[in-house]
Amino acid sequence: MEKKIKAGIIGTGFIGPAHLEAVRRLEFVEVIAVARRGQERADQKAEELGVPLAYGDYREMLRNPDIDVIHNCTPNHLHVQINREIIEAGKHVLSEKPLAMSSDESRELLALARKHGVVHGVNFNYRQFPMMKQLSEMVKQNELGRINMVHGSYLQDWLLYETDYNWRLEEKTGGRSRAVADIGSHWCDTVQYVTGKKISQVFADLWTVHPNRKKPVSHADTFSGSDEDQADEEYEDIPIHTEDYASVLIRFDDGSKGSFTVSQVSAGRKNALSFELNGTCKSAYWKQEEPAKLWIGHRDRSNELLMADPALFLKKARPSIHHPGGHTEGWPDSVKNMMLKYYTFIREGKDPLKDKANFATFEDGHVSMCIMEAILKSHKEERWVQVQE
Repeated sequence: MEKKIKAGIIGTGFIGPAHLEAVRRLEFVEVIAVARRGQERADQKAEELGVPLAYGDYREMLRNPDIDVIHNCTPNHLHVQINREIIEAGKHVLSEKPLAMSSDESRELLALARKHGVVHGVNFNYRQFPMMKQLSEMVKQNELGRINMVHGSYLQDWLLYETDYNWRLEEKTGGRSRAVADIGSHWCDTVQYVTGKKISQVFADLWTVHPNRKKPVSHADTFSGSDEDQADEEYEDIPIHTEDYASVLIRFDDGSKGSFTVSQVSAGRKNALSFELNGTCKSAYWKQEEPAKLWIGHRDRSNELLMADPALFLKKARPSIHHPGGHTEGWPDSVKNMMLKYYTFIREGKDPLKDKANFATFEDGHVSMCIMEAILKSHKEERWVQVQE
């Protein structure tokens, strides 16, 4: 019987349990531990999640010789230190984004991961939707022709009200960028993956719609209830320095162009990532909230709607779809697909220094940090800025 790969998860907020659920769908991996600050809280969460081991200090988890892989699902400001310690402990690492708080830090982590030879991944899961694999193959096979333009948006509404509050709003814990780093990074990674292009220059306009927010005196969850639910809450006024909105012009390394908008204050938009590719032969449009559909536009005949179905996919994209047509694979499935690719790489004994990964790595996480910093610099200086890796 094949020995299972054993994993531990640091951080048990929204994304930690999402990682756990995704990994549990892999028959050859077992999550045996979770870590959360404070032993009592860790014990409680481990019991809720049905995980056998609980650590009130993640460093104790790193000393467990049975654990092969560590998932870093902590708040942003903790990523670089914990990632560094995971690597130095000789464990494979799968980190949430952003990889670090600056490109200097992400560059250091990439070099450290390469030095220790660990398998490193970043959870850019949107590229793992089956339709993204199909679209990537369509681009490679020149079905759309030369891609001239790429444009789209990523819109949410969970920070619409001034009474909406979360640690991501605080520069110390969330970082210098919020909307761009939090959701714009996903848009950029997905588009670069699908097109095979790299964003080389940016011209950005950022806006903090709520320069002051009302922080609940009591604890507020990330995706808490409606404005009515908070009517009787007591608040303190907090100045906000990170962006609620961004509009960015982009230039790719091959000279093609595009733009994207990100917002966390767009009423009615829950998780609306979308983009369109305009090629010399065809166009293609996809939105994450309807992930099984790909609109294909034509000049001289009726437009098409391609549905996610292995029988309709290109040959190289078929392995990415795991259910029959009509059985839509959604956001949790994209996370599972990310885990499947990552853990299969480990299971097959591949070398991260020699073998090409089919998932986002620390290299992609570093590129994301460089784009984010270029966007911040462009906004500050009101000019085009080159992305420096």
